[in-house]
Amino acid sequence: MELNELKGKPGSRHRVMRVGRGIGSGKGKTAGRGGKGQTARTGVRINGFEGGQTPIHRRLPKRGFTNHFRHEYEVINLGEVQKAVDNGKLDAKKELTIESLKEAGLVRKAGKEVKLLAKGALTAKVTLKVDFASVAAKAAVEKAGGKLVLPEVAAAA
Repeated sequence: MELNELKGKPGSRHRVMRVGRGIGSGKGKTAGRGGKGQTARTGVRINGFEGGQTPIHRRLPKRGFTNHFRHEYEVINLGEVQKAVDNGKLDAKKELTIESLKEAGLVRKAGKEVKLLAKGALTAKVTLKVDFASVAAKAAVEKAGGKLVLPEVAAAA
């Protein structure tokens, strides 16, 4: 069998309709575009145009709200930390910082704040240095004999 002998499955290839090739083709003269006007021309787009009536995207009310002050966290679960320690990606004897978690592949974006959650089990005795942690995660780390270091919150002036 040669490359020039390969054929597609029956019905997998359809002939392209050649428009504007005479009235006998069924798509001659206006080539299926109707009469004159804006839609008959090339390069013209009238998205949302409804014949002069107010378009639906302007008739419907605006909804929702975007909080520009929201916090976005990178979330790490205790089970992921334990798995990385077991695989040798993290050294449990050293303090686990955000940089070491990033090198291990647990944190994707370095600029975001990291929050530790309690999903999964932690058996290794580790010292974790993250930005935020849930109460259950803090309890689980201390139960395993580890330590959780959180940044000091500045007192309101």
